[in-house]
Amino acid sequence: MLKNVVEINKHKNRDLSQPKHEEYQYLNLIQDLLNEGSMQKGRNGNVKTAIGAAQHYSLENGKIPIFTTKKTAWKTCLKELLWFIKGDTSNKRLNDVGVHIWDGNTTREFLDSRGLQHYEEGDAGSLYGFSWRFWNAPYKGCDADYSGKGIDQLQNVINTLKDPEQRTSRRMVISAWNVEQLDSGCLPPCHVIMQFNVIDGNKLSCCMMQRSVDEGCGASFNVASYSFLTHLLAKHCDLEPYEFIHYMNNCHIYEEHLEPLKEQITRTPHDFPTLTILNKRDNINDYTIDDFKVENYVHEAPIKLKMVA
Repeated sequence: MLKNVVEINKHKNRDLSQPKHEEYQYLNLIQDLLNEGSMQKGRNGNVKTAIGAAQHYSLENGKIPIFTTKKTAWKTCLKELLWFIKGDTSNKRLNDVGVHIWDGNTTREFLDSRGLQHYEEGDAGSLYGFSWRFWNAPYKGCDADYSGKGIDQLQNVINTLKDPEQRTSRRMVISAWNVEQLDSGCLPPCHVIMQFNVIDGNKLSCCMMQRSVDEGCGASFNVASYSFLTHLLAKHCDLEPYEFIHYMNNCHIYEEHLEPLKEQITRTPHDFPTLTILNKRDNINDYTIDDFKVENYVHEAPIKLKMVA
C-alpha cells in the first residue's frame, strides 16, 4: 500500500547533503493516501485510510523536525507538551496560555456524549500527561492534587536516563493506554506508547507508536511534540538528542482535508529549523516556553484545516 513511504525509509541516509529531505516521508504518505487510501466512514466523518507507516527524523546538531510545507504552530505544540509533562488535565489552564486545541473535546456537550456528565466543562480527564505522571491513580477531576499518587512513568524514565549503568535499558517505556481508565478521558489516547533508547553511550532516541493519526491536522504536531520531548530529556539528562521514530498504525485523512493537502504536497520543503534549550532545570516540571529557542524556521504559507473533534 504505502509504496513511497516504504521506499524512502528503505534507502534512508543520514547524510544531510542528500537531496531527499526527511519531510518527504510525510508528503509521500499523504500522496499514497490520496492515491490509494480506502475511503471509510469513521466515528467523526469519512476518511481516506491506510494501515501502517514508519518515519525517521534526525535530531542531531540541534535539528528539530517542524514541518515546513505549511506553517506549523510550534509554540502551541510546545505549550501543550509542557502541559502534558506537568500531568495537567485542565483545558482552562491551556486556554490561559493561548492554546485552544482541546476546546472541542472539553465542551459540556462533548463531555456529556462521553458519559462524563460529572466533569466540569474544560476537564480533559485522565489522558496523556495524567497517565505519564500519575498512572492508574483514581481520577478525581482536573483540580485535584495527585502528588505522590499513581506511578510517575516519566520520572522513572528520567531516573534511568541519568544513571550511566542503567541508561542502556530496553525498558524505558511510557504508556498512555490505560485500559482501566479509557472511559475517564475526553478521548482515548491516539499516541499510546513511547520508548526511549540510548546508543553509543549518550545518543538518545524516542520511538512512539500511534494507533490513530489525523494526517492533516495532527501529524505535524505529533512529530514536533515528541521531537521537542526527546530534545528536552536529552538536555535534562546530559545526553545528546539523536532520532525520533514515528510508528503509525491507522493513517487517515478526513474528507474535508483532501483538497488542502493536495496543495501541500506540491510544495518543496525547506531545511528544518534548529532548537536550543537555554536552561537546565532541576525539575522537569519547571521548564517554560522561554527555555526553548527555535531558529531559522522557514516555512510555506499556512494551510487552513478544521480540526475534527
